[in-house]
Amino acid sequence: MTTRAYTVAFDGVDARSVEVQCAVSAGMPALAVVGLPDKAVSEARERVRAALTSMGIALPSKRITINLSPADLPKAGSHFDLPIALAMLAALEVIPKDAVEGAVALGELSLDGGLVAVTGALPAALHAAAEDRLLICPAACGSEAAWVGDAQVLAPRSLAAIVAHFNGRSPLHLAAPRSIDTPALPANDMAEVKGQERAKRALEIAAAGRHHILMVGTPGSGKSMLAARLPALMPTMNAAEALETSIIHSVAGVLPEGGLRIARPFQHPHHTASTAALVGGGRRAGPGEISLAHNGILFMDEFPEFPRSALETLRQPLETGEVTVSRANAHVRYPAKFLLVAAANPCKCGYFSDPARACARVPACGDEYMGRISGPLLDRFDLRIEVPPVSFQDLDLPATGDSSAAIAARVAAARTVQNARFAAHPTARLNADAEGKLLEEIAAPDPEGRDILTRAAQRFGMTARGYHRVLRVARTIADLAQSESVRKPHIAEAISFRLTSLKEF
Repeated sequence: MTTRAYTVAFDGVDARSVEVQCAVSAGMPALAVVGLPDKAVSEARERVRAALTSMGIALPSKRITINLSPADLPKAGSHFDLPIALAMLAALEVIPKDAVEGAVALGELSLDGGLVAVTGALPAALHAAAEDRLLICPAACGSEAAWVGDAQVLAPRSLAAIVAHFNGRSPLHLAAPRSIDTPALPANDMAEVKGQERAKRALEIAAAGRHHILMVGTPGSGKSMLAARLPALMPTMNAAEALETSIIHSVAGVLPEGGLRIARPFQHPHHTASTAALVGGGRRAGPGEISLAHNGILFMDEFPEFPRSALETLRQPLETGEVTVSRANAHVRYPAKFLLVAAANPCKCGYFSDPARACARVPACGDEYMGRISGPLLDRFDLRIEVPPVSFQDLDLPATGDSSAAIAARVAAARTVQNARFAAHPTARLNADAEGKLLEEIAAPDPEGRDILTRAAQRFGMTARGYHRVLRVARTIADLAQSESVRKPHIAEAISFRLTSLKEF
């Protein structure tokens, strides 16, 4: 007799159906798992055997074969333990066969029969809901999976609880989502930043339209301090964004237990991070920092210190909003729409632009150091600004400028305008996504604005990409001003934030 249970294998953020077949036949006593399992799946037979023994269930003196179909799909992860155990229990007639076939199961088994949390419960719940099946997962994953509205989720703490449920002795209640993680109040406020009004304005524009920004300044000028205050300017994610981001974090195993994320991610990798750490990869082609920052912020401090190969891999995701991780045994796509905030010193010693502490190797020091950022990558930054040092006299003055809450209110109002504008365009959410005819339609400047943009493009040798990025930034500036049209002041300000040469830093 052959029994079947169902689970999933993960292909990036997508869950693919896997049928777990169990056949008990005459022959030498053995338990074999076939169907392209990895090491963790192959070891499942020992965990399942020990878990069943702890429940007082002895395996028969027969040959038990577990097949994971389709056989050509790689199977990785410990979440195959539970579906294998359920298929075996159905074959041994411990639980009803039809009950097992009507569910999608995932979970790791401990040797005493307990269920251990696994990654990927959220995409598995979406898959189960799409197939109109019950999802069975460990109790620690139940509240995460239950956020999928159409999914029915059972979240037992042990294999014995599942057996008791299916046999009607102790029915389980469906899991319910717990409270969504509440974003912590920002410890620091933008009003505390003294000076740097131009940098604060650039961050406001970046937050409103998701425009990538590069800040260059001497050590201690406040680049990292400004970037740390950027999350407080960003609105919380809507339901669609929260689900997208939480699926990625679920697959990566970094989603907090209890629910979805509504606070936008803020990823800040160290400059020694490898290419795989940034864009994704590894043995399972998992998501990298740029995908974990989807719908949020990726802050890369000491930008030129990152490996050149790692920096160049950012070019395609910055344009397309997604990344494809290609390996010999995997070809996986991950979303990667993030706001890139980069900070850099102007040269190796850091004082290229400080007259009081001028570098002795001017201009070679700055050219060599900033030359680590290639022209094509630099061209993908919408906003490029200098962050000058603040004098000691200014530090003694009272703080000036708007608070983070006031700036966040303007950002939220601008994003509301953009949400309404792109409601009929599923591929675009913010001004940074607009391109082609859509960009020409929404960001067409008035005659004076077009004239100044044309002259600036010719004077500074802008690329076509740079020309369009100026239009996107100008549209965001107009939205912040609640202006329906893009006018000359908006174009002029957008151009001022786009330095044309590294030497201008």
